Amino acid sequence: MENASSVKEFILLGLSEDPGVQKICFVLFLFFYMLIVAGNLLIIITVTSSQPLSSPMYFFLCYLSFVDICYSSITAPKMLADFLVENKTISFVGCVAQLFGVHFFGCTEIFILTVMAYDRYLAICRPLHYTTLMTRQVCGRMVIGSWVGGFMHSIVQTLLTVQLPFCGPNKIDHYFCDVHPLLQLACTDTYAMGIVIVANSGMITLSSFFILVMSYVVILVSLKRIGWHKALSTCGSHITAVILFFGPCTFIYIRPSSNLLEDKSIAVFYTVIAPMLNPLIYTLRNKEVKSAMRKLWSRKVGSENGKV
Repeated sequence: MENASSVKEFILLGLSEDPGVQKICFVLFLFFYMLIVAGNLLIIITVTSSQPLSSPMYFFLCYLSFVDICYSSITAPKMLADFLVENKTISFVGCVAQLFGVHFFGCTEIFILTVMAYDRYLAICRPLHYTTLMTRQVCGRMVIGSWVGGFMHSIVQTLLTVQLPFCGPNKIDHYFCDVHPLLQLACTDTYAMGIVIVANSGMITLSSFFILVMSYVVILVSLKRIGWHKALSTCGSHITAVILFFGPCTFIYIRPSSNLLEDKSIAVFYTVIAPMLNPLIYTLRNKEVKSAMRKLWSRKVGSENGKV
């Protein structure tokens, strides 16, 4: 992965350079990361071990939780470690690997959320054809397609970025390696490259967001006969998850970056907050998941009592 760069490592400035703020951030984000891993792992275990949760919606939810764990693990451990040390360096290869991981899992999540919206559209608007259209084989192909789409997007972003020469400043005003901060460090004119990269990310984000919005508009209109309150309660969890993830993502990647301080604050929402809240969003209002979790807990307690 060699290019014309003389820079062999970068310095991540992180969310704050104030030592006191860094200590507070470490405790806060460590708690957030533990919630992300525990919450999403609980959903994976619950769905895979509960027969009633075998519908396509929970099949996709299981993969969404897995992607959330991977996605946050690309940035959170490095960010937590940097809160505790003065030398916040990352190698050139490590930076490229982090860039690839962020876009790979981030784009895969976008596609899985889009697939979940399509699943809800078929379940609500075409219930008679749902079981024939959403077979396990079709669901598997959709998940594979999401992974392949994420990989293709990420490899394009990474190859475009790695071709840039870095020969001067090596301080990244962010807590992880991303396209916009690296473009600003390149010692060449990056205007055309920036347009291509923004177009790549923007096209995926906007097209997926458009599909999601149209799906939920059709769903809500078809459900209005039962009342808006019930309609929103039916799709509320999905809509909330979409807004939390797509809102910040669209803001960051749909335009050339002009304020990295603003960008890295907003990035917290889709790299940490959304993966942390997704387990709560999909379980608090879902009776089936809560019931499966209670049964899983009862089995665990029962098996432990049996050993005693």
